[in-house]
Amino acid sequence: MSAAAPELPATPPAPPAPPRFPEAPFSWRLGRRLTQYGRLMRLDRPVGTWLLLWPALWALWIAGAGHPRPKVLVVFVLGVVVMRAAGCVINDFADRNLDPYVRRTRDRPLAARLVSPAEALALFVLLIALALALVTRLDEFTVKLAVIGGVLTVSYPFVKRFFPIPQLWLGICFGGWSVLMAFAAESGALPRVAWVLYFAAVIWASMYDTIYAMIDREDDLKIGIKSSAILFADMDRLLIGVMQAMMLYALYLVEHDMHFGRWYRAGVVAAAVLFLWQQWLIRRRDAAGCLRAFLNNQYVGLAIFAGILLQYVYKS
Repeated sequence: MSAAAPELPATPPAPPAPPRFPEAPFSWRLGRRLTQYGRLMRLDRPVGTWLLLWPALWALWIAGAGHPRPKVLVVFVLGVVVMRAAGCVINDFADRNLDPYVRRTRDRPLAARLVSPAEALALFVLLIALALALVTRLDEFTVKLAVIGGVLTVSYPFVKRFFPIPQLWLGICFGGWSVLMAFAAESGALPRVAWVLYFAAVIWASMYDTIYAMIDREDDLKIGIKSSAILFADMDRLLIGVMQAMMLYALYLVEHDMHFGRWYRAGVVAAAVLFLWQQWLIRRRDAAGCLRAFLNNQYVGLAIFAGILLQYVYKS
């Protein structure tokens, strides 16, 4: 006769507790959080800062006749860094539910839920407060322009929901606004050359951001985001070329107005050669080529600044 089967407990035993590991050191967790904040502000991608800084430097050197005041120069350099970071934060906050559907942006801290919306807004407010603290070191006219520029910058992420050419709006409110502020800070006025240089910076930002938008065109079509790359369709390369020509013509008008000579002209010619190289890079409209063309614009800004700088150094 076999032994009776053992009785099973009425309820299954609780699974064993998972092993407990010691919490990561506070310094490590703080470093990880600060890294995400840095990525949110695009501190790991300084090209965007250079693209915004070059027009400010062009304007400061021209408005200051080759000798911008050190205080104004420091305020503008720091201000561009801070405002670019603030613009990136508010842009990612507005797009936090759209970025996960775009291949290029799905790993951004807000899209990947590595930073909360509340944290992003707090960081944005902190950056705006820092920008205001910097600009209040300057005159009242410049402060007024800065406030207008700040309001326009905040509007950009929401304008692209309905405006068919948000890249143009980006140029108007962000890409070239520092030009007007630089002339106001250095000379207290906005002469004709300030507006011509502003126009050049606006067209430049519209152009290089259109190239950037070509990378996301397919994803933007799916989620309903507007862009000049979508609006231009198969005429994108032609219209980018038109914008490049418009910018070069505006720079020629600056030369005529300021009576610049060969050094400035050499910088503009170098920029034209770089534009031709960008057209070659985007000929197939592939993402890698468009990204290289976009990044190449930092050298366009450098070439023009070098021409302005050398023009004042050698005065020829």
